[in-house]
Amino acid sequence: MGEYNCSLLSSGESPSDNRNQDQTDLNTQLVISIALGLGAFLAFCILRPRWTSLYAARKRQKNAASRLPELPDTFFGWIPVLYQISEQQVLASAGLDAFVFLSFFKMAIKFLTVTLFFALVVILPVNHHYQKGSRPKTFSAYSQSPSLHDLWDIDDHHSGDVLIQTKSGDTEYPDSLLWMLLIFTYLFVALAMYLLIMETKKIIHTRQQYLGSQTTVTDRTIRLSGIPPELRDEGKIRDTIEKLEIGKVESVILCRNWKKLDDMIAQRAILLRKLEEAWTVHLGYSRTSSTMASRQRAQTRSIDRENAPLLQNETSDEQQHVTSYGEDRPKTRIWYGYLGLQSRRVDAIDYFGERLRRLDENIKVARTKEYQPMPLAFVTLDSVAACQMAIQATVDPEPMQLLANTAPAPSDVIWENTYLPRSSRITRSWSITLVIFILTIVWTALLLPIAGLVSLRSICTVWPQLAFTLDSNPISQSLIRTGLPTALISLLTVLVPFLYYWLSTLQGMLSQGEVEISLINKNFFFTFFNLFVLFTVFGTASISYARVSDTLAGASKDASEIARKLATSLQDLDHFYLNLIILQALGLFPFRLLEFGSVSLYPIYLMGAKTPRDYSDLLQPPVFSYGFYLPQTLLIFIICIVYSAQRRAWEILLIGLIYFLIGSFVYKYQLLYAMDHRQHSTGKAWLIICNCVIVGLVVFEVAMAGLLALQTAFYRSILIVPLLAGTIWFSMFFRHTFDPLMKFIALRSLQSEGPYGDVSPGESRYDYETNRGRAVDEDEETGLRYINPSLVAPLEEVWLAKNRANGSEHVIVEDGDDSV
Repeated sequence: MGEYNCSLLSSGESPSDNRNQDQTDLNTQLVISIALGLGAFLAFCILRPRWTSLYAARKRQKNAASRLPELPDTFFGWIPVLYQISEQQVLASAGLDAFVFLSFFKMAIKFLTVTLFFALVVILPVNHHYQKGSRPKTFSAYSQSPSLHDLWDIDDHHSGDVLIQTKSGDTEYPDSLLWMLLIFTYLFVALAMYLLIMETKKIIHTRQQYLGSQTTVTDRTIRLSGIPPELRDEGKIRDTIEKLEIGKVESVILCRNWKKLDDMIAQRAILLRKLEEAWTVHLGYSRTSSTMASRQRAQTRSIDRENAPLLQNETSDEQQHVTSYGEDRPKTRIWYGYLGLQSRRVDAIDYFGERLRRLDENIKVARTKEYQPMPLAFVTLDSVAACQMAIQATVDPEPMQLLANTAPAPSDVIWENTYLPRSSRITRSWSITLVIFILTIVWTALLLPIAGLVSLRSICTVWPQLAFTLDSNPISQSLIRTGLPTALISLLTVLVPFLYYWLSTLQGMLSQGEVEISLINKNFFFTFFNLFVLFTVFGTASISYARVSDTLAGASKDASEIARKLATSLQDLDHFYLNLIILQALGLFPFRLLEFGSVSLYPIYLMGAKTPRDYSDLLQPPVFSYGFYLPQTLLIFIICIVYSAQRRAWEILLIGLIYFLIGSFVYKYQLLYAMDHRQHSTGKAWLIICNCVIVGLVVFEVAMAGLLALQTAFYRSILIVPLLAGTIWFSMFFRHTFDPLMKFIALRSLQSEGPYGDVSPGESRYDYETNRGRAVDEDEETGLRYINPSLVAPLEEVWLAKNRANGSEHVIVEDGDDSV
């Protein structure tokens, strides 16, 4: 250390010891967050009517979104129109997943409103009452709630009962304050449980009524797994299901090992893009001539990508980025000979065109072959009631055999995973779990230095010069101790979900909805365990890097030590979490509304775009993934619950309420107008939300027990144990009572199925619906069969400026001349 002595720092051992610096941190964070958020919001209001292809992408492309009211192009006129959109309109336009997601925000707003009322009316006045006679404050009393350490001096050196002494010198035990903490712990837990039950009943009622009124192919299809080898035939499966006498089977799609065919289709897509790029280089292209109007017209096209090529009804002004002037034919290098060590340059158009032609012939032959049947099938029955009876019953007496489950929508199926063996799925699942465990250790090592930034003493142990410089400059200290850690934590919540999404896609799940649910679980584990639990343990200034192992070792020997350490750490980090919520609510939500990521990445993608297909991909609306946004929101809500009865409760609850008010508005706009959400889990994410809230209640109870134990109120601390046991019982009761209704459709909820159209003689209902399509919730479900697209999807032709080019033999360019 040299001449630097960390004990000479003006800041105390804990960040909360220096109230002046805490207030400076709060003011600095408010100024930065408001400046960022206000700038992003004003930019959105300016760009929204101009960039409709981005900010109204879903409204322009989705039939369901066409029922929504048009938003005015005025600066703020769109706000009241968006606010007045009802829940029924959200349900009809965006589906159950969006309805459940926004319902969580409404429940959080109700909870935070009630708890904020008690924090302002009861907790804050009582705290100020016991703060009489304390040392003079350096800022307004209403900008900082008093902590228990400020109310009483606690002699940590006494081994017996701790004497509590007020700042005025009178020795007493403030029993009323300790009883108040206990009462509000019970009250807030009961309030959270009540809201959970009421909101769950509302969602169940809506879900049962919504799904019970539909009779689509998806609603009448079961996913039958564990099919034994002797039954792996469409006819035998049909006979087996019909012998159950629950209904008539309309269609059976037995999954087979289509890996060779799927690989050829994937290879064809790569060759097609290479050939298109070669043609575009040869014909020339100009990016500047593509106007916004032409891109908007291109966005309005509704083309089924599985059943029709992308080369239909193109107008010349839609493809002006490709021009008709000629260039030298491009070359490509091919490698051949022993170990591929020899090479030569050949004509790229001829080479890729010939490879594409041969591959097309192989695909046509492969589509006629028979493939090995797999133990998975999609069975469509004649009624939703028959489907629900099969799903909710045990079909076969043998374990792990003929398991009937809800089928995903045809467009939601990941067909390349349907032929994975069960052993492969299990191996992948355990491997991903091991990878996540290793990543948890990596995140822990990464969070240690971030957590150290919260404490000036921790900075001094590593970089004393910087610590003393910051100690003399309050603004710089605020930027380093508060602004930098909250920014880094926010950055991690944005980047890490991309990694977890990639890991989820490798687990071999059968539908995109299952991938979405898995991503929510993984991302919540990261945000809750790494960014809250571990950060709380390592972020407290009372734990230096040299004492981390000793502290953890002590906590592992004494269970009560865990509660006391958690309570101490939470008190020390209340200012950090307050500033984190401020940044998320006031600073980053407007950037999310602005879709800053899509806007900033668009120029990069534009520079790499060459072909008409590349430009068409640029026009696709951004995808809304609940796994990216829901876990972070759950973490903020848990933080508000944990601090609802502690010091600074009214501040954290107020900022938390603002967070959910702004968040509900931002996400409502994105889900209805701006972003596409393709995965459909029929609202099953609500079960995850409820489980996460219950976990937050357990942490809240443990923290309050530790807080009372810190004040030697051991009797009152023990009284929280029944509440903890009651919460665990409530979790089991909730799962047993409400989970089945969130997974299945009750038979009494099914409405009578009326006539479904004029079916031709000899045509089944399944054929009628999949050929013509029906008006249902998700447009992607209409008119689709349960069949691997690799078997039936038309082979897309080369997409050029105006017309098509089939291979390299015949190309029709814009002026109508033939080129060979």
